[in-house]
Amino acid sequence: MEEAADGDWVVRRVTGSATGKTYRCPGCDQEIRPGTPHVVSWPAYARDSDLEPWDTDSAADWRRHWHAACWRARDRRR
Repeated sequence: MEEAADGDWVVRRVTGSATGKTYRCPGCDQEIRPGTPHVVSWPAYARDSDLEPWDTDSAADWRRHWHAACWRARDRRR
């Protein structure tokens, strides 16, 4: 889990060999092509409470795939 100014996030690094789909990075709005290492993240807790974890069934709805550099720079984009 990563703690940041925009909340706590579950973050997973994805190797290029583990991807077979194209994703759109929310940081730069560019494609993340299959085979590209990147980051998958989702909020660790519900927005209205820092104590109640997300229901695991709905956590997938909040998952986003980011270029690693875009993820690291997200606080400078707002």
